[in-house]
Amino acid sequence: MSSPVRIGIVGLGRLGKRHAENLLQRVPGATLVAAASPVAAERDWARTAGVAAVYEDLPALLAHPGLDAVWLVTPTSLHAGQVVAALEAGKHVFCEKPLALDVADCDRVIEVAHRRPGQVAMIGFMRRFDPGFAEAKRLLDAGELGTPFRLHFDAHDPIDPDGFFVRFAPTSGGLFLDCCIHDVDLARWLLDGARARRVSASGTRLMYPGLADCNDIDTGVATVEFSNGVVASFHVSRTSHRGYEAALDLTGTRGAVSVGRGITALPLVREAGNARHASGLPDFFARFSEAFLHEARAFVDAVRAGGPSPLSLEDAREATRLAVAMRGALASGTTVTLAD
Repeated sequence: MSSPVRIGIVGLGRLGKRHAENLLQRVPGATLVAAASPVAAERDWARTAGVAAVYEDLPALLAHPGLDAVWLVTPTSLHAGQVVAALEAGKHVFCEKPLALDVADCDRVIEVAHRRPGQVAMIGFMRRFDPGFAEAKRLLDAGELGTPFRLHFDAHDPIDPDGFFVRFAPTSGGLFLDCCIHDVDLARWLLDGARARRVSASGTRLMYPGLADCNDIDTGVATVEFSNGVVASFHVSRTSHRGYEAALDLTGTRGAVSVGRGITALPLVREAGNARHASGLPDFFARFSEAFLHEARAFVDAVRAGGPSPLSLEDAREATRLAVAMRGALASGTTVTLAD
């Protein structure tokens, strides 16, 4: 494809707006020609931002003349059905994570995608495009860390005084599927797609008792044993007092790396009164703004080159499978053994 990729975005909440701004201004070879949202204020925002055509829903946007690709930043419960609709309309598709709330819906999407090999379908696991995690992968692939045997992930979201995520929780799939799935995908990517054998999990619900209504938790831990002998541990929380953090400690037989710890909003530490003060990151976009941009450029480049997708739907399915297994292990209080 020599002409710009004509993209329509669906969903213009806090993350959707960020994606739209990238597509409007910072992604060579792309042009954002349409937007859709059921929320009037979001449609008004799109017009003000310079999007020429604005619609109320996905079906109307899919009928936009000359549309090449659809960019989905919508509730998780809608992902699978909307990806299928976009693929069946002949469009390339980018969709925010996760692909679906369960494995069966992932399989349904993959079946449709396999019948349309000329269309790029990509799920938004943007941490693969972060320079720090990418360097850890490079060191591992180059053999500089030896054989990996332990991965530990920390994912901390700031305390939410407005209760947004409590309201969002009933449709999110739970803490592991909503938050930990990025780390699950990173673990499999770093380990070249190693298969998981056993999953265990536990969690607490002390900061936000309202999560009991949908049987969710605000802090969770999980362990995954992979078939190659690697053990990965995951700590995920919505209760951080220091701001947002997404970190990895990777240990191999020849060395170790740590990614993402101690990043602050400003490269500044103040000292006074026998204390040190640093400003933590406010949210995930402050940490991964460049990764979101690199991700968008990778999708557009893949569409223009005729594929393949930078991330496979099969990888997205496996990430969902492991996150669902974590949720199941938490609910049952037992270790879940996964079939090969």
